[in-house]
Amino acid sequence: MADNKGLHNAKRAKKDEFYTQLSDIENELRHYRHHFRGKTVLCNCDDPRVSNFFHYFAMNFEVLGLKRLITTCYKNQDPDLFSMNTYDQAIWLEYLGDTNGNRVPDPEEIGIRYFKGDGDFRSQECIELLKQADIVVTNPPFSLFKEYLGQLVEYGKKFLIIGHQNAITYKEVFPLLRANEVWLGYGFKGNAGFFISKYEDVATASSHREGMIRVSGVTWFTNLDMPKRHEDLILYRTYSPEAYPEYDNYKAIEVSKTADIPIDYDGVMGVPITFLDKYNPEQFELIWTTDRGGDGMLEDLKKPHVRYDAPVVHGEGVYKRILIRRRK
Repeated sequence: MADNKGLHNAKRAKKDEFYTQLSDIENELRHYRHHFRGKTVLCNCDDPRVSNFFHYFAMNFEVLGLKRLITTCYKNQDPDLFSMNTYDQAIWLEYLGDTNGNRVPDPEEIGIRYFKGDGDFRSQECIELLKQADIVVTNPPFSLFKEYLGQLVEYGKKFLIIGHQNAITYKEVFPLLRANEVWLGYGFKGNAGFFISKYEDVATASSHREGMIRVSGVTWFTNLDMPKRHEDLILYRTYSPEAYPEYDNYKAIEVSKTADIPIDYDGVMGVPITFLDKYNPEQFELIWTTDRGGDGMLEDLKKPHVRYDAPVVHGEGVYKRILIRRRK
């Protein structure tokens, strides 16, 4: 099983040079093709000369029926996969489709533009490009995920972005999930693979690849609709107090596996955060998360107790949960 040591090291160092595999991009994007016709796509956290996001959209420009492709990167003009981001000025690329009939994005068809600044997605120059985009697709820095997602929501953009599943319970993110303004995509097959230059690859021998690191718990966040989020989760377990104890500190029962959600219980249930991979908003209601010491939790769900930083069963704390309820 892969370890997240490299990911945590990068987060602490505020270095997020994780380059997404083309195969992972293709596996996810195939579910959303109908969303892109006639649209301007922005990849604003990508080295435009080596980004697999740029490669995917440029090579599939006509197939997807795109109007325009824009790709930007922070402080980078060096056509090297692992730039040190040392330039004060950055570039952005614009592709408007094939002009010579060979259906291949040739260098002379790709417009190179220079930023006055460093290409940070928060800069006014990048915000102006964001305003022109219909859909944003990229792998943003994990250490800036909350801020990055907040910007997309602020400007009302459609998006498909990569983040860690721990972001689900962030106070800036969970309310968006609960309000059905954001949801999870189809996800990676097994652990996500990223090209990375600065950290030790701690994957097992069977999943090791030169120049790559395997990271678990990484997923896609989106607000593009797809069939998956309208599929009912098939339930077959039946409720009993012995099998589903109530928390010591919350008025909800413990369900340790999504597959074990009882078919005949209409009260509040605590489920793993991975439940969101199967979440259908027409079948279930998201109530809150047990993370952050009960911050924002409905008071009528709390029991008198000494701790609220985790759900407690028979005196033992368990991992953070999402509180849900079946829709009637």
